[in-house]
Amino acid sequence: MDVPNDISEFHYLPAQAATLGVTLPTAERISLDLPDGRTLSALRIGDGAPLVTFLHGAGLNAHTWDTTALALGQPLLAIDLAGHGDSSWRDDLDYSPRTLAADVALALDAWTEVPQLIVGQSLGGLTGAALAAARPDLVAALVIVDITPGIDVTAGPAALREFYAGPTDFATRDELVDKAISLGFGGTRPETERGVFLNTRVRPDGRIEWKHHFAHLAAQALSSHDPGTAASPSLLHEAGWADLAAVTAPITLVRAERGFVTEADAAEFATRVPGSRVVAVDATHNVQETAPRVLADLVAGEL
Repeated sequence: MDVPNDISEFHYLPAQAATLGVTLPTAERISLDLPDGRTLSALRIGDGAPLVTFLHGAGLNAHTWDTTALALGQPLLAIDLAGHGDSSWRDDLDYSPRTLAADVALALDAWTEVPQLIVGQSLGGLTGAALAAARPDLVAALVIVDITPGIDVTAGPAALREFYAGPTDFATRDELVDKAISLGFGGTRPETERGVFLNTRVRPDGRIEWKHHFAHLAAQALSSHDPGTAASPSLLHEAGWADLAAVTAPITLVRAERGFVTEADAAEFATRVPGSRVVAVDATHNVQETAPRVLADLVAGEL
C-alpha cells in the first residue's frame, strides 16, 4: 500500500472530483471542545454556511460521505460521531443514538447558522432521529439511510465479527487491506486502501490501529464473551421509535435494496411514522459509497 503515513486526509478528493466531473470544493478539518473535556471533530466542505449535515454509521467516519458530498456540491458538515474518526472515545462506552445526538446538537449550535437537512446512515440515522426529536430548531428535514429502530444490528454480520475478532493493531495498513478484501469488504484494492487509510492511525510506537472505538470493543467482547453494550437492543428500539414519533420535520427513509432494511421493515416504518416517505435505491447498506450520485440527487431534492 504505497500511501505515506503523513499525507493529507484530503489527498484523495481531487481524483474523486475529477472522476465525477465536478469542481473541487474547499475542505477543512474542524473541531469542538466539549464541556466534559472530549473533542468532537468534523469536515467542513464548501464555502458558505452549511445547509446539510451528514452523520455516518457505526465503524465508519466522516470521509464515508466524500463522494456523495462532492456530487451534491453544497456547503455541508460531515461529523465524526463520538468514538469514531478524529472524535474522542467515550470512557462510559455509551454510543447510543441519544447520547451521540447530544454531541451533534452542541456542534450544530457552534457551526451552523440555519436548520440543517440531516442525513444519517445506519447509527447516524438513528442519531439524526434523536437529534430531531430533542432539538427540532436545528433540523429542517431528516433523511435516514438504511436503518429503522426495529432492526437489531448489535451483533453485526458474521464476516464483520470475524474482521474485528483478531488483533486491534497491525504492522502495516496492507495487512488490513488484505484482510478486508479476503472477507469481501471494500471494492477495488485502491478503494479499500483509501478506506483503510482514512479509518486508521499510526500510534507513537509505529503500529497501525483502527480509529473507531467499536473495533476495539468488538475484539474485547469476542475474547471475553461480554457484549459490552451500554443499553439493551430492546430499550434502544423503543427509544428509536419514540424519537421518530416526536420528530416534526419531514422524514425520508432510504431503503437499500441490498442492505439491512427489508420491504417489511420499510412497511413497518411507514405505518409507525405517518407522513414519512420511503425511497428504495439499488445499493448496499453503505448507500453513500455504492450509490453516491443517487443519494446526492435525493438529498438535493430535499433541499
